[in-house]
Amino acid sequence: MIYDTHAHYDDAQFDEDREELLRAMADHGVGTIVNVSASYASCERVADMVQDYPFMYAAVGVHPDHAGELNEERFARMRELFRRDKVIAVGEIGLDYYWDNESHEVQKKWFIRQLELARELGLPVLIHSREAAADTMEIMKEYAGGLKGVIHCYSYSREMAKEYVKMGFYIGVGGVVTFKNARRLKETVEEIPLESIVLETDCPYLAPVPYRGKRNNSAYIQYVAEEIAEIKGITYEEVVACTEENARRLYGC
Repeated sequence: MIYDTHAHYDDAQFDEDREELLRAMADHGVGTIVNVSASYASCERVADMVQDYPFMYAAVGVHPDHAGELNEERFARMRELFRRDKVIAVGEIGLDYYWDNESHEVQKKWFIRQLELARELGLPVLIHSREAAADTMEIMKEYAGGLKGVIHCYSYSREMAKEYVKMGFYIGVGGVVTFKNARRLKETVEEIPLESIVLETDCPYLAPVPYRGKRNNSAYIQYVAEEIAEIKGITYEEVVACTEENARRLYGC
């Protein structure tokens, strides 16, 4: 069944129908979802939410756009959440120079601290990187050696993707791969082995064609799998089976 490695079901866009939507996921062929925090406040929300759904797990971390929310006291509180059942990864962490909500130095500081936390805890990481290719790679080479995880919502070159694959990371592919103008991502999917790809939605964001511009959810991930199958000249079933195996190998669940 489909394994959605990156979703944000604590988002307010799901407040009206979250329960109904999630309870129906098995009917859409979705077997597992990793619910990922972004802000400091969302860390506790995702850790709480996954207790209510047997098929859902949590990743706890602070997104670069919210890095300024962290201080030593809050970081200590956040790390306590990793004692909770079903919290299986550190994320979403990284650098975002597109929105530039926080200074680059603040983003780098808390990116590195969260990588170090993942190493201490022996957990995989979910890496966000937008308009920050060089700095992300530099930090990953210095601080992420031996770690495993996903380069989330991958948007850089196929050459850099291959470098991340060599480092032992998976490339996260979501709805963007279905967009007509997503040439670089399509080339990346074509070039890297399926064994290095995991499926993700980033819902409620980045819905695939034919739902582009609307609220995304894990049921739409089938369109991502179909596009990958077409690019690689294999069956939809092969894509779903292999990416599920990849995700279970990464997360251990």
